[in-house]
Amino acid sequence: MANETPAPSLWLTRDLPGTGGRIKVEYEDFQVTEIPLYDPCGQGEHTFFEIEKRGLPTMRAVEEIARALRVRPFQIGFAGLKDAHAVTRQVLSVERVPPERVLALELPSIRILWAKRHTNKLKQGHLAGNRFVIRIRDVPPDALERARPILETLQRRGVPNYFGEQRFGRRRDTHLLGRAILRGDAEAFLQEFLGRPQPDELPAVLEARRLYDAGQLQAALHAWPPQFHEERRALEVLLRSPAAEAPERALHSVSKRLRRFFVSAYQSYLFNRVMAERLETLDILFAGDVAYKHDSGGAFLVEDPAAEQPRADRFEISPSGPLYGYRMLMAEGRQGELERRVLAEEGLTLEDFKRAEGLRLKGGRRPLRFPIQDVEIWYDEGLMLAFTLPPGCYATNVLAEVMKGSGETGAEQEEMGPELSEEEGEI
Repeated sequence: MANETPAPSLWLTRDLPGTGGRIKVEYEDFQVTEIPLYDPCGQGEHTFFEIEKRGLPTMRAVEEIARALRVRPFQIGFAGLKDAHAVTRQVLSVERVPPERVLALELPSIRILWAKRHTNKLKQGHLAGNRFVIRIRDVPPDALERARPILETLQRRGVPNYFGEQRFGRRRDTHLLGRAILRGDAEAFLQEFLGRPQPDELPAVLEARRLYDAGQLQAALHAWPPQFHEERRALEVLLRSPAAEAPERALHSVSKRLRRFFVSAYQSYLFNRVMAERLETLDILFAGDVAYKHDSGGAFLVEDPAAEQPRADRFEISPSGPLYGYRMLMAEGRQGELERRVLAEEGLTLEDFKRAEGLRLKGGRRPLRFPIQDVEIWYDEGLMLAFTLPPGCYATNVLAEVMKGSGETGAEQEEMGPELSEEEGEI
């Protein structure tokens, strides 16, 4: 299973040549600006403020701001996580700290742009969208001519809504860990979680994983670096528990938050499998499809596709794919057959999603495509793209279509956007 590709490299515009090139060579090559869902009203106990950060993950910026303001990080609200290897602008909030104190902050790699009072804390999802301005370097002379028809197709048909590779971790195995949890296979989980070293990992981590694979658990525990709290705790539980109960106890010693993330990654992997088979018809409704309403996030079963297709053509609704869970609305017709087949090939049923005790895996629906708006394209030391996406949608999905290649510089995205989770997409 380890050689599976969790994020398929399939392009809607595969008949159009890509530009190639490189992204994120400099921080300024990748710029993101949040579009707020609402503006602060000017009164209240919370202070909304916009920051510009360079080369920092959102959570690290939150920690530095919290330390400077002498508050706890959880007291700072944010609408979404933003890429680290970029220049990004986003709005945060803090309670019972006046705007003047926030404006007085001077922090490396963080600039405070404005601050204003409001009545409530900013929460994840309080976001209308994101505006991207991206430079692709080292492109061929005809890059503009190549990119235009690709972007025109994406504007007309939508961008494939795959979960990107960052969803599956640096080891590209988070979905495998989630699969083991759902199957109740504690030994398989621990094998992936603590063993199977990969060559690009830290030397100390490589050694710890090698020792685990060799059955030297005590030595493996000593080898894991101190910051790997979850791995160390699992090993400690494994060492001190009765042999018959040790794997199960070690699995459940992993925090609920992390286990939930692993299962969510597995749901993402399953969605991508369905997405890959619906790529050619991501903008076409069939009888039995579950149509997703872009304005409200609601969904309904399509009975008369001819009557509903004009709404899809206006991008009011789209076909959706499954975020599998025990209360998920399954599609019918040809889409339902596909969704049931993918689940059967994994040896699972919807009821199996109840097995992950306490993780609330109700399931939901996710649109097969998302809109790209306000597109601009020009040349300035590379191919320049500017566009607006809804919250939680990957700019990398757009770049994959345009470039027809990874384009990465080795600077991994350190954070995921707040993509539609099984709860956020719940029907």
